[in-house]
Amino acid sequence: MVTTWWSPQLNALLGSFVVATGAWLAWDSFPPWGIFLVSGGVAGFLIWQGRTIGLVWAWTTLLLGLESLAWPIVTMVQVRSATTEPTDEQIGTILSAVLTGLFAAVFWITFSYGLFKRAGQPVAASSTDAPDSHPPAPQSGRPRQEQVSPTTSRSDRRRHRT
Repeated sequence: MVTTWWSPQLNALLGSFVVATGAWLAWDSFPPWGIFLVSGGVAGFLIWQGRTIGLVWAWTTLLLGLESLAWPIVTMVQVRSATTEPTDEQIGTILSAVLTGLFAAVFWITFSYGLFKRAGQPVAASSTDAPDSHPPAPQSGRPRQEQVSPTTSRSDRRRHRT
């Protein structure tokens, strides 16, 4: 039996490992203490911000999207620091990082937007259980005019307005 009070915390821990893995993949040469530092910082942030499991994963996917945006920049900085004039192979690596990074960033940020939007909605009964109620139309000081169907004649309209 799983208790519910620690589910967001467990998911925050799992989410922090996912974000740390993304950082390790993006930075290519990340030291082990850096992975633990990123994982610990992200876990603390997710526990602080993630009141529900949905919010934990919304923040996790947003952080993955930001990492995906940072990946091409990091790749360019690494290539630039290695040589002053990049080779054709390094330019291909940069192009690949830019295309893949932007595609992944758009995917993860859009996915996180959906999770945030879903988490922001209040939990309610399904629409089949609740009656369909619409708010009443605003009342003005003018008398209400009758609706006339387009198939009636002019004489019928005069009779109905009495």
